[in-house]
Amino acid sequence: MSVTVFKRKMSGLVRRSKSVYQFASVALLSSLPNRCQLCQHRVEQLDYQRLFPNQVLSGICQVCLAASLYQHEVCLGCGREISQLQAYCGKCLKHTPMLVVAPCSYHQGLGPLIAAIKYQQQCAPINAITQQLATRVSQLIEHKLIRAPQVLVPVPLHPNRLRERGFNQAWLIAHRLSQLLGIPIDDGSLTRMVDTAPQADLSGKQRRKNCRNAFSLSAHFPYQRIALIDDVVTTGTTVEEIARLFTQQHVYVQTWCLARAEAPGLLD
Repeated sequence: MSVTVFKRKMSGLVRRSKSVYQFASVALLSSLPNRCQLCQHRVEQLDYQRLFPNQVLSGICQVCLAASLYQHEVCLGCGREISQLQAYCGKCLKHTPMLVVAPCSYHQGLGPLIAAIKYQQQCAPINAITQQLATRVSQLIEHKLIRAPQVLVPVPLHPNRLRERGFNQAWLIAHRLSQLLGIPIDDGSLTRMVDTAPQADLSGKQRRKNCRNAFSLSAHFPYQRIALIDDVVTTGTTVEEIARLFTQQHVYVQTWCLARAEAPGLLD
């Protein structure tokens, strides 16, 4: 048998093995106990795998997921409701803030799940919500409202926080997005130098002071367009501080997250 024929046969075997593995993984995960963390009902796959082949819905049921997603178009600048698919509302057009892409509002259903990912290690819903984020990103790219980045950059944790928590949820989201969208990850160029206090209970002024000079970026970053990846964007203090470093190197920045926490009163 020639080397070429052998390689061809081995390549086919590997492809079939991957296919069998994916099928077995889906079948196994589908059979495990799986409860929605919002309504506590059993998560049924129904037509989810038809919409997203080889994906298993876990941690959240289709009803709760569908109800929590944006039911209208939103401004990618501030998050307010807008009447048609476009990047910015009239107010944001005047100063074109950094684009923030999210599939839902933190305040309208998924907030408890996203908080539980970070603080309680309840990671089951990450895949399903990240799938919705990937779908939203693809829609915006298709309509030329955003440009596809060259690389995904997860917001880093300080080594102390990483040891304490055991994982970086932003990296998990970026890894899944990389698989879904085929965009590589750079998780070595951006580092968190300061072990900042948790942002949750801080005012906007305190958040800005807390994040100032907390990050460091490699001097010769090799990309021109990136997407910063995080679990939730609230005041935007963290991503704006990071974006400042990239802008100094003439790198275009947008932010992708599982949910955004809009300013008080914006959704009223």
